[in-house]
Amino acid sequence: MTDEPATDPWAPLRRTTQARIGLGRAGTSLPTRRVLEFATAHAAARDAVHEPLDVAALVAQVAALGLDLGEPVHVESRAATRGEYLRRPDLGRVPASLEPLADAERGADVAIVLADGLSSRAMADHGAALLGALVGALRAAPGGLRLAVPVVATQARLALGDHVGEALGVDVVLVVIGERPGLSVADSLGIYLTLQPRPGRADSERNCISNVHPPDGLGYDQAARVAVSLVAGARRLGRSGVDLKDRSGDELVG
Repeated sequence: MTDEPATDPWAPLRRTTQARIGLGRAGTSLPTRRVLEFATAHAAARDAVHEPLDVAALVAQVAALGLDLGEPVHVESRAATRGEYLRRPDLGRVPASLEPLADAERGADVAIVLADGLSSRAMADHGAALLGALVGALRAAPGGLRLAVPVVATQARLALGDHVGEALGVDVVLVVIGERPGLSVADSLGIYLTLQPRPGRADSERNCISNVHPPDGLGYDQAARVAVSLVAGARRLGRSGVDLKDRSGDELVG
């Protein structure tokens, strides 16, 4: 016996969204299929949060892109374990040491930090490809922006990028970070832009490009185009954050 009607009027709408709509009922509860889907999504979200990032695999993926930026540098936060990272957000905002950056060239225009954040799965699935799109778009920007060596940050919160950006002496830091998993998406990346990064920057001084996880979310190239537009706008305005708006779509408005 099926737990759903033969004709499901919600089916066409459900194919257009990852939201949980029109779940149906079986007696006083949900249909078995929907309960199992929920449990599977919950397990995927937990795994995305708790599983450590495979740094060696990510570095190999980046090397395969042939970006000519040097091998990514690995920086760790002060959170020693994944459990401590989740219990102590403050430790994830501060690097255990910046010594790995000691030999890196300083003074580039933009640094890109690949941070595991709250979804190591998102970084493993999309990090290298998004980095490739960002590097290509930044290099093609007017003036040819100079890029620092990529940095992989583990047990990392967003503010750790401020320390990295200051250490590298860059004008702008882009932190690509795994976003908090939900019950619809467990592999989404965000890109956070901060002009003149330094410890103590407030979140209101950053710009965010969220929901990067093709094919269902924002695509790599589209996210990169928005990032380049924001980088140019921040440098022109002299500020990032709430004073800076995305103008990447202006050319589409007739």
